[in-house]
Parts: sequence; structure tokens; C-alpha cells
Amino acid sequence: MNLQQLFETLLLKIGFDQSKIESLWHDLEKVYSAKSRHYHNLTHLEEMIALYENYHSELQCPDEVLYSIFYHDYVYKVTRKDNELKSAEHALSILPSNTTLNKQLVYDMICATQLHQHNENEDTNWLIDFDLKILSKDWEDYKIYCNQIRKEYKIYPNIVYKPGRKKALLHFLENSSIYQTEEFKTKYEVIARENIQKEISTL
Repeated sequence: MNLQQLFETLLLKIGFDQSKIESLWHDLEKVYSAKSRHYHNLTHLEEMIALYENYHSELQCPDEVLYSIFYHDYVYKVTRKDNELKSAEHALSILPSNTTLNKQLVYDMICATQLHQHNENEDTNWLIDFDLKILSKDWEDYKIYCNQIRKEYKIYPNIVYKPGRKKALLHFLENSSIYQTEEFKTKYEVIARENIQKEISTL
């Protein structure tokens, strides 16, 4: 099932009217396909959804997780510090009144992708880990990711970008763990830390 089919199937399931779903998809597709998006785009969604499908059996509220994946980067502007909050607000604002989703959970999940810290709700931890899986790719893929992020921040010169990026990366290293689920900690924590340290050394 491709991204659009998955989106349409989910929205029908959670209470959206069929007549509105196609326009919502086109809106989502347009936002994630903006020229300014070199990493936070449809490919990022596809990679997260592949992980979602792989770990579906671990999730207590899979519909909330999937809906949150689709909308977690809906608002993404490098000059803003409230992208996640605005994305969460938008995701809730379009939900039909009869939705089967837990609105508070969706809101909390999307907001949690800002700080990526451990959450009492395990589904939120899975979402965070899906979002950060890129950090544990092999080094060549990780470098591509670094370049994509740099392009998204191209309005900033190196003298501004490099210290900011370093601060963000050090934040990950200062946490007791980058990943929040035991599965991801075991499989990906070491390589993610190595990649981050390598990137810091290039800044």
C-alpha cells in the first residue's frame, strides 16, 4: 500500500468523510513536497511508516501513531521554534467531531517529537524512535542526511549554523540514551552516538 492509500484508509477508519480525504491528501503532499524540504519530506514519512509497519504489533494505539507520523512535521520552518506545537494544533483542528482517535494522545505525541525525551506512554517512545532512526544509518547515508539538513538551513551562514547544529547534537549525546524503546537502544544506540560524534568532528 502506497503512502496515499495508507493515508486514505486511515482517515476513513478514524471518522473522516470520504469527500474530504482526497483534498486533505493533496494538502499534505503539497506541504511535504515544498522545495525547502530536503529531509523533512515524503521520503521521511515513508521511512517512518516502514518502521511503524515493522513494529505494529508493539503498539497499543496504532491509529494514533500513524496519524501522528503523517502530521508531525506538517509545519516545518527553520526560523520557528514551535513547529511541533503548530503541527499538533493543525492535526487536531482537522479531525472530525466523531473521530475514534484519542486527541490528547495525538497532540502529546506530535509535541514529543520536539525534545525526543522518554515518555510514560510507550507508543510515544516508539514514535520518537521512528523519527530518530536516521541517526543510526550507515555513515554514507548519515552524511546524506547531514547535507539535507544543511540545505534546509541554507539561510544561515556556517558561522551561525555550525554552532547551532553542534549544540543540537550535543543535546542528544548528553541524554542518557538517544532512543527510548529497549528495542532501539539495543540495536541502534551505539551507532547513532558514533555518527553524531563523527558529525560534530566535521563541524
